[in-house]
Amino acid sequence: MSSLHERLADARQTLVRAGIPANEAALDAEVLARHVLECDRATLLTRARDPIPSAFDRLYHTLVARRAAREPIAYIVGHREFWGLEFEVTPAVLIPRPETELIVEEAISVIPIREAARRIIDVGTGSGCLAVALAVEFPPATVIAIDLSEEALTVAARNAERHNLIGRIDFVRTDLLQGVSGTADLIVSNPPYVPDRDAPIVQPEVGRYEPASALYGGKDGLDLIRRLLADARPLLATGGWLIIEFGFGQEPAVEEIAGELGWIVGRMRTDLQGIPRVAVLRR
Repeated sequence: MSSLHERLADARQTLVRAGIPANEAALDAEVLARHVLECDRATLLTRARDPIPSAFDRLYHTLVARRAAREPIAYIVGHREFWGLEFEVTPAVLIPRPETELIVEEAISVIPIREAARRIIDVGTGSGCLAVALAVEFPPATVIAIDLSEEALTVAARNAERHNLIGRIDFVRTDLLQGVSGTADLIVSNPPYVPDRDAPIVQPEVGRYEPASALYGGKDGLDLIRRLLADARPLLATGGWLIIEFGFGQEPAVEEIAGELGWIVGRMRTDLQGIPRVAVLRR
């Protein structure tokens, strides 16, 4: 009789043949097995040589086939960790990524006194990962989570409820900052910034499955960033901060646009690979 270890090895090979790198394939095969068995990694390792549980094969095969079709693992298992918090994700929202955590880090850096942030706006909230993380880090603040997608706002609201933040996060359906009134101490955004021309070359996991409206930002990828930089200034309190994510190679253009619109560029934050990814701007 086959063991779990053998089934995981078979799954790894299936995923590698589908074009997934070997180290990622090994991790994905394990994550899917843990999902089916509803167990943690330690338990899976102790059971690796055990016979396969009844009903495991059918469900596991289905999930491995989905991953082999390059469906993102987060959509298959239905959740992703961000800032140490668990978030529901569906194909209606962009999957939270580690580089977006830089926005939270920078928010804490520029507003070290947590009580000083009374109102925060998250533009293009998607899963609500930024809105929730910032609500956790800035306990007195009210967070306005904005998205044009009703489906995304539904997911974000469930994530707020998951983390006991209903009442502290208001969900608003609008296009960027259209119709938003009042001022905020902090505005954050991970806007669509992939150039339209790059659509044919993005990873299959991204291009086939993640929402295009959350990915593509026009011919050069900067359409939404231009609008955001223009519209955010009147909504920031004096001394307020705007922190936004942008794409590979877009740093010079973002800095130029910010300068033309009168922003003070605090700094450009790089990711772990040394690539500039986040602009920290002050009114």
